[in-house]
Amino acid sequence: MPLLKRIHYNAPVILTFFLFSLAALLLGAMSNGWATQRLFSVYRAPLTDPLSYVRLIGHVFGHANYEHFAGNMLLFLVVGPPMEEKYGSKILLLGILLTAGISGLLQCVFFPSTALLGASGIVFMLIMLSSLAGMKEGRIPLTLILVAVLYLGQEVYSALFVQDHVAHFMHLVGGTCGTIFGFIIAQKRL
Repeated sequence: MPLLKRIHYNAPVILTFFLFSLAALLLGAMSNGWATQRLFSVYRAPLTDPLSYVRLIGHVFGHANYEHFAGNMLLFLVVGPPMEEKYGSKILLLGILLTAGISGLLQCVFFPSTALLGASGIVFMLIMLSSLAGMKEGRIPLTLILVAVLYLGQEVYSALFVQDHVAHFMHLVGGTCGTIFGFIIAQKRL
């Protein structure tokens, strides 16, 4: 029992997001995919459907399978806690909600016949946000440039030339959200 008392819920937004995603994965498996499709995937649907609004944000908790979940959550759990410590839980939650909402809306507008699910847009938001962590007044961190060239460059290439079932455009949206959000936060703090 003493070991359990030493465990600290150190990043409440990140850990709660992880637990929601795990619950969504389990609920999807128990419902034979029904919950994943109806609650945790975003796609164009009538605005009269109340679940359309749930899906605009809830799609970031859904994952197609365990491999998809683990791939997103490993990076999420590595990059997320330092960002929550640096920027605070409220600001990080706002960034996650904005990125989820923007990617959900863009999915419905530009890709009406396909569904989107997964936290990769949020992961890319966190990656770009982390590359701005050492920003000083009037200076652009070299880490931002390198991450943009490597990570986002790879996504642009994949979006244009690779035929797979990965939402490369939404990775770019997440990265763009993280960059813009990071610059806005930096300007307010400087």
